[in-house]
Amino acid sequence: MTIEVLVATMHQTDYSLLDKMNIQTDAIIVNQCDKNEIVEFEYNGHKIKWLSLAERGVGLGRNTALMRATADIVLFADDDVVYEDNYAEKIIREYESHPKRDVVLFNLLSLNPERPVYIDKKAHRIRWFNSLRYGACRISANRMSLLKNNIVYSLLFGGGAPHQAGEDNLFLVNSLQNGLRVYASTEMLGTVAQEESTWFRGYDDKYYFDRGYLFGAMFKRLALPVLFLFEIKKRQKGVLKRISIGRKGIAEFKKKNYEKDISNFK
Repeated sequence: MTIEVLVATMHQTDYSLLDKMNIQTDAIIVNQCDKNEIVEFEYNGHKIKWLSLAERGVGLGRNTALMRATADIVLFADDDVVYEDNYAEKIIREYESHPKRDVVLFNLLSLNPERPVYIDKKAHRIRWFNSLRYGACRISANRMSLLKNNIVYSLLFGGGAPHQAGEDNLFLVNSLQNGLRVYASTEMLGTVAQEESTWFRGYDDKYYFDRGYLFGAMFKRLALPVLFLFEIKKRQKGVLKRISIGRKGIAEFKKKNYEKDISNFK
């Protein structure tokens, strides 16, 4: 069983990221910068594909890596992850012990106490209602399961896209809706810095509008009930305002005005 780490990063000027992340498997690095260059080389006995591309969008970067992957198992990553020495063995053991699993979510320990990451202390199956707590760098997948079901990252959500974040949540929900078996593992693969977000600008109207738009993409006809349950469960002030703004996002998604969204790419 083979593994490739698929890393989305920006503005790297050398290959030191491989050392920083403690990469110990094959990997594909998509470095969004201001030039176009593809380099393939060997690093500590592993095959590295380093793609420097003059384009933007985290979803685009992850798809670019996924299209070029060849391993049995792919592990999505951000450039602030540092893996433990035995991360590959843990991943292989998980999939070999449970061969019917299509997607496995692993633990990472946040180094930022102000931005903790949810830790799974018990292995369990993922459903749509508990899938929203996981980020992309927790996700591993059987590559053929993704290809057979045409599972890719949306270009409408996340850094560099028209709508803030959520591309990882949509990826998981799409996997579930296509019948993939998604599980959470208790295994810890390493740490994640969780430094200041490049896209988050506060809980403003755009934040709640984009969340409504995301719910529209994920849950279709159930988007409004899910929005109600999501906001009421939080038990925070201003719930009616947040729901009102979120409803506008849902309504905008239902118009399917993708052409306008694509034109807003920067």
